[in-house]
Amino acid sequence: MKIKTRVFFWSLIISMLFSACDFIDKNERERPNILFFLVDDQRDDLISSAGHPVIQTPTIDILAEKGIRFTNAFVTTSICAASRASILTSLYESKHGYTFGKSPLKTEFISNSYPVLMKRSGYQTGFIGKFGVSIEKQDSMLAQMFDFYRPSKKSVPHFVEFSNGLKRHSAEIKGDQAIEFIKTQSTDKPFCLSISFNAVHAVDNDKTPGNEGHYPYPKAVAHLYENIELPKPELSDSLIYENHPEFLKNSFNRERYYWRWDTEEKYQENLRAYFRMISGYDNVMHRVISELKKNGLDKNTVIIFSSDNGYYMGNRGFAGKWSHYEESLRIPLVIYDPRAPLKTSKKTIDKIALNIDIPATMLDLAGVSKPNLFQGESLVPFMNDKKNESWRTDFLCEHRMEHNKIPKYVGIRDQRYVYANYYEQEPPYEYLHDLQKDPKQLENIVNNIEYKDVLQNMRVRCDNLENEAKN
Repeated sequence: MKIKTRVFFWSLIISMLFSACDFIDKNERERPNILFFLVDDQRDDLISSAGHPVIQTPTIDILAEKGIRFTNAFVTTSICAASRASILTSLYESKHGYTFGKSPLKTEFISNSYPVLMKRSGYQTGFIGKFGVSIEKQDSMLAQMFDFYRPSKKSVPHFVEFSNGLKRHSAEIKGDQAIEFIKTQSTDKPFCLSISFNAVHAVDNDKTPGNEGHYPYPKAVAHLYENIELPKPELSDSLIYENHPEFLKNSFNRERYYWRWDTEEKYQENLRAYFRMISGYDNVMHRVISELKKNGLDKNTVIIFSSDNGYYMGNRGFAGKWSHYEESLRIPLVIYDPRAPLKTSKKTIDKIALNIDIPATMLDLAGVSKPNLFQGESLVPFMNDKKNESWRTDFLCEHRMEHNKIPKYVGIRDQRYVYANYYEQEPPYEYLHDLQKDPKQLENIVNNIEYKDVLQNMRVRCDNLENEAKN
């Protein structure tokens, strides 16, 4: 009897262990894959599903139709270096302290970045394209972040010439690398692949229009937008530019305007090339998503699409980004979860979403607890049709880079007002806009006595958010 009892006991233990392993394997299989597409220098309205009358983005449109599009998505700092650091770490620039010209991003922050945490939790992690951030202990930290790492060789869109003389666009090469990664994946272990396009960033050291100039586009889309007169900038009236203070009129925004947008011929040529670049990476996204389906991975892969900052494209007489206006801060954000019930698809969310929310969302999807350090919040509740009455109603926006033609500022945008303080001007120069009465931000009401209390409240709130971000 004793022997039988022992046999039964050990059989039970072994059975429980196998059951536990089956449960772990089952959970591992059910955790979704995550495919994150990030583009460079594209504001929120430049996708056709957002209502643009010309642009062709069929792949993004399908994701938006089947998933969720956030109509009030923003970056907290409108420049690629700081924004990409924020996307990695879920931190404001005030906290992570990284932008162009600054010391590498601290190991403390990278150790809590989404790739490290995803990989540590059992995900196969990959990164393709523009990394855009300098980090401490780079080699050892990259090994902790990614199983598959294919960084861009250049920081801007370009054609790469191979030894056989063939030229390929960088966006197409990223598609090849993504397909290479997907082919090695199985349904037994989840993956998180980040594809960071150099597109649609301009080639800043080339000031000639056309395919080999500012906005090089893949040959596959060269036929698009021919013989179409593209719409002029909505805010093209010269009086809008003239109404700015001198430090903005003489900023890098204006200098680059003369490179690309200051004549009708230049504007049409460059915008046509820029639109082709957008349609070009959209084609690449289609190829990558098709490979998911081919490998049986499409039913369990959440797809996220966004941009690292907005873009002026001639609005207000400006080029670039960097400042406090909506064109600079607004970004597209689409999330498609094929596992979501049909009732949650084809919808828009008007709550304020930030670039720092993207890593928190990925961790939540993966069932990984976000670090206390994170300053972003998961967007998953909105994907699950859950209401969040305590969700943010404002956010800190800032730009701290040292550049004599890009003025620093700190500000706050809430659901009605935008406040900005260009604090290094002598004296400091403030902006206040009422988006309800002036959605195009054409009037600075900082000296309007009717808004005295609003201004003071925004100043206090800005100081409070800035202190919270730093601590």
